[in-house]
Amino acid sequence: MSTITNDKFEAVIGLEVHAQLLTKTKAFAAVSSEYGGAPNTQVTPLCLGHPGTLPVLNENLVRYTIKMGLATNCKISEKSIFARKNYFYPDLPKGYQISQYETPICYDGEIEIELEDYNKTIGITRIHMEEDAGKSIHDQDPYHTLVDLNRAGTPLIEIVSEPDLRTPQEAYAYLKKIRQIVQYLEVCDGNMEEGSLRCDANVSIRPRGQKELGTRTELKNMNSFRNVERALTYEIERQIELVESGGEVVQQTLLWDPNKLITRQMRSKEEAHDYRYFPEPDLPPVIINQTILNEIETELPELPDVRLQRFVNELGLNADDAVILTENRPLADYFEDALSKLDEPKAIANVVLTEVLRVLNEQSITINEFSISTDRLTELISLKLEDKINSSAMQTIFNEMLKNDQPPVKLAEKMNLIQVSDTGFIEPIIDEVINANPDEVAKYKEGKKALVGFFIGQVMKKSKGKANPKQVREIVTKRLESD
Repeated sequence: MSTITNDKFEAVIGLEVHAQLLTKTKAFAAVSSEYGGAPNTQVTPLCLGHPGTLPVLNENLVRYTIKMGLATNCKISEKSIFARKNYFYPDLPKGYQISQYETPICYDGEIEIELEDYNKTIGITRIHMEEDAGKSIHDQDPYHTLVDLNRAGTPLIEIVSEPDLRTPQEAYAYLKKIRQIVQYLEVCDGNMEEGSLRCDANVSIRPRGQKELGTRTELKNMNSFRNVERALTYEIERQIELVESGGEVVQQTLLWDPNKLITRQMRSKEEAHDYRYFPEPDLPPVIINQTILNEIETELPELPDVRLQRFVNELGLNADDAVILTENRPLADYFEDALSKLDEPKAIANVVLTEVLRVLNEQSITINEFSISTDRLTELISLKLEDKINSSAMQTIFNEMLKNDQPPVKLAEKMNLIQVSDTGFIEPIIDEVINANPDEVAKYKEGKKALVGFFIGQVMKKSKGKANPKQVREIVTKRLESD
């Protein structure tokens, strides 16, 4: 993805990220919020907008939102209220969406993003609670729009950034960091393709050095990290070309077309008053005291940035390896579980980052679906550290472990891959090799010490790879130096 370089203009980007929370039930109704049910099977009279139905607040909606607020260094409101956001659409049978407007539960936070050449702090304006709307389906009936209300009332949080982002690459890094945090907290699965993490962007340009913001457009329908980056790149370039040719940017909402890689107009932008927000009369204020805050704070896991630094500072891993290992919590948990069984962080990290990740990528699975337990993995690594197998044998046994649940040592024996450390087996082979190569022995004694590798190779060949190479080197060197 090319970086936009323009000496005259800079972009100003703010992201609005909606995260669908992993509560078992909906925000205000006791019905499943699980993804993938048959259309209109996970609904209640409240979801359908029946008169007289009353919402009841899901406690976990509040707790999960506060967790995200604490993890992003937000202040937590002692008192926040819900509001009705009024608009008319077929998938919103109540005619309003329960959200928060003037008093978000979390506000004034920040996170740090890492890019190739620099780090940057991005402000978070607010994180508030709301319910999702239903889903309109336009492509299953040639004459009608169908409506599935399973998603209506699903609990969401909306994370609104400050307009601190300046490039598509910064937006990409910010969005990845938000996904990493919600996954670590286990409040959202972070799946953009299924819509459980959705992102809208507000984009404007201004002359470099100018503080006043330009006219912004809003981008929607960006259903992957790469599409967010592509859409922002396209829109920034479009606005710059428009202004440089004498035109003006018009405030509007644009849809990103991932097939044609262009934006197209959806509607002119509504202002907040178009939604006619007013306090939700059927829900009391949410009151958060210090006792509740302390309780939720104790439930927070070690966050990814803290874990990464611990892996570097305490375990001695290099920063690049630590970044990959901590990118998602299940992988980091797998690594640490293995570490609890074998205190060899670098050896375990090496196998996880090479062999384990190779299998996950090849099979398109997560670490939770990976077939080799940490018990078996550390048994295999121990065989290598104890010089019972060599690196090549370890890889062979690892591949066999994917389809065979026998202990690694049994597989090594069965496949004849155990290295022999018995001097009674090794020494006669070494003597045979030395006696068969008098010219090389003479050259070694003349100072060509690199020839030790030749002798080791010959011994390994004659032993069919069974001899312990470390022991072979010691005995060969001793023999050549003493003769």
